[in-house]
Amino acid sequence: MNVTELLVDLHIRENEARACADELRDQIAQFSAALAETEARLADLATTRKIIAELTPNGTNPDPPESGTTYQTIVNAFNQHPDQVFRARELHELLDMPTDEASVNITRSRLGRLTRQGFLTQPGRGRYQKRTQRPLRIRGQGPTESRGRFCRSFMPSITLSVIVEMVVLETSAP
Repeated sequence: MNVTELLVDLHIRENEARACADELRDQIAQFSAALAETEARLADLATTRKIIAELTPNGTNPDPPESGTTYQTIVNAFNQHPDQVFRARELHELLDMPTDEASVNITRSRLGRLTRQGFLTQPGRGRYQKRTQRPLRIRGQGPTESRGRFCRSFMPSITLSVIVEMVVLETSAP
């Protein structure tokens, strides 16, 4: 390759790089405009929320309650994979949820709440699994035998309907 061919090749590469840089500058301008528009919309929404909060009577909650659908989605995932242990990020990937740190931390809070309520167990730090149902015990065999109207539960905080069902199933009439 002689010097002339080398200069021509360098000129071609320089033109390609310049065209790519121009294209990227155009994209940056488009993204900047979209970002400015979105930030303006966000500011409008925040202002609207503040105005509504000021107008609502004291003692009412202007924010809508958290949707139960996210919890239901999480519980359904554990029901579909009862023996699998999940980390919060793995659960997000399974459910096609955003995997940014803030979203995963919110899910960690939800998983902790579901664990405290007795729906999940935590076999290791940051790992969650569906709590398995224990077999029913015959009266007098083990710590869950009936004690009058109430029975000691293997899950300290579960819903009343489940407790009632456990009492009915484990209590025998004299």
